[in-house]
Amino acid sequence: MTVQVVRPAGAGHETLYVLLLCLAILLAAGSVVAWHSETDSETSIESHQIDARRDLTPAEQGIYADLRVAFDEIQIRRDEEQTLLSPEEMADEGFPPFVDDASAVSRGSHQWQQLPGDELAYFGASQALDVAGSLLMLGDAEQAQADIWLNRTSSEEPSSLDAQSLIAAGWQQIASQYDAGVTRQHRH
Repeated sequence: MTVQVVRPAGAGHETLYVLLLCLAILLAAGSVVAWHSETDSETSIESHQIDARRDLTPAEQGIYADLRVAFDEIQIRRDEEQTLLSPEEMADEGFPPFVDDASAVSRGSHQWQQLPGDELAYFGASQALDVAGSLLMLGDAEQAQADIWLNRTSSEEPSSLDAQSLIAAGWQQIASQYDAGVTRQHRH
């Protein structure tokens, strides 16, 4: 008679195989994440500039966005009619931030005027500097975007529109940098 010994099924080998499979999956996932990760490259702005995404109040962000849209419309109309629209004409046509409505009141009640000269230059004197600073929009025919400046300490019209004079008078240029971090802010 032959006796054959049958060992019970051991869970040791099966557990080892499951653990090795889990380790392989974790290593594969880790390498994919490392391969697809973005470098944390923060673009710096100059000392006279202010970041449109991080450093503006909500009211200032709204006016800034409105001015960028208005600049496009001003350029289109200037090309068609060979003249610049006045703030009153833009208000009559309903272009924010030039129109005097409830939104304008909640954003600082800016009083808009077109500055003299050949340049596209609009100045908005804030009536509530604690809500939003005074704004200045400058541009010319060759620019794709307007240069927008902010002054949170004064509602006085700038005496000169060159960058050095504006900086000396306390104006800050609003810089908008759209990169991968626009929707993801990393606060460290």
